[in-house]
Amino acid sequence: MSDPVARKGLLLKADPIAAAFRDEVKGTLEECSRPPKLVGILATSSAPSKSYAEFTKKQCEELGVEFVLKKTGAALDPELGEGEGVEEVIIEANEDEAVHGIMVYFPIFGAQQDHYLQQVVSPLKDVEGLHFKFHYNLYHNIRFIEPKSLLAAGMSPTAPTETASEEPPPGTVKSIIPCTPLAIVKCLEYIGVYNKILPYGDRAYGKTVTVINRSEVVGRPLAALLANDGARVLSVDIDSIQEYTKRPKVSTNASPESVSAQRYHPRHVVHPSHLTLQECLAISDVVISAVPSVTYKVKTEWLKDGCICVNVAADKNFDKDVRDKASIYVPAVGKVTILMLLRNL
Repeated sequence: MSDPVARKGLLLKADPIAAAFRDEVKGTLEECSRPPKLVGILATSSAPSKSYAEFTKKQCEELGVEFVLKKTGAALDPELGEGEGVEEVIIEANEDEAVHGIMVYFPIFGAQQDHYLQQVVSPLKDVEGLHFKFHYNLYHNIRFIEPKSLLAAGMSPTAPTETASEEPPPGTVKSIIPCTPLAIVKCLEYIGVYNKILPYGDRAYGKTVTVINRSEVVGRPLAALLANDGARVLSVDIDSIQEYTKRPKVSTNASPESVSAQRYHPRHVVHPSHLTLQECLAISDVVISAVPSVTYKVKTEWLKDGCICVNVAADKNFDKDVRDKASIYVPAVGKVTILMLLRNL
């Protein structure tokens, strides 16, 4: 008798997930009195940034969004330096009342100076959700805001928003969420990692997720998003592993009443973890990797049988045999990311 052929996990490309949001964006655009105007700012000679700009333009044209690409620095003239003049172009777009959204193609100078430029973009026009005000809201589980609060200097200590619905309460709008972390969450919702029967804000309860990378653009906001939705998140970076959870550590002597009363914190809390990467992967229902390296690979043998794996990096962070262990493998999320950007717009 021959051995049965081993069944591989499902390879799920981003197309069907993106398609659902393309229809949503189209429907919303039909309600607009005029098409919104998005300005893309390209300041480097980087090939990936150029490709992303071209992809943005194509998507905008297909959906009926007005897109203008403004080039500066090395993107405009090879004789100019990388990023030269970019801050002035951002300020000009901030002040142009005809512009509704601004996106800048990072990286340009490096993490520190790029972070400064992200704060220069007006929060009223930040479609990427990289402004400090939006990160503050995300980390504090503030989901709905009054638009005028974006004009206030500094941050007022707003309490986390508790609501049973995804719909903003009267007088508020949803706070913008960074595009890539939001795209990953939407992929996980599509797959069924989020349980719609559970209350809004707790639908990832019961899931253990490992996120490899703790950058301020992808890894850390993603870990916070998932933890604020109820998941236990193991955040892995080059020098440490942390646990993100909104469920308090319960004493073995605690009474059932006190456990019930403190079912969860209003937002995630970060604890140091003593687990190794191998131990994290062995217990994780979902593994998300966003390491910007050609050589970095998540070992298939370390994965939990039947887990879901999502590759976010430009280079594949998983071995070719990942589907021998993973029940679902998503190789890229870029097509969903661009729809989240337009949805934010």
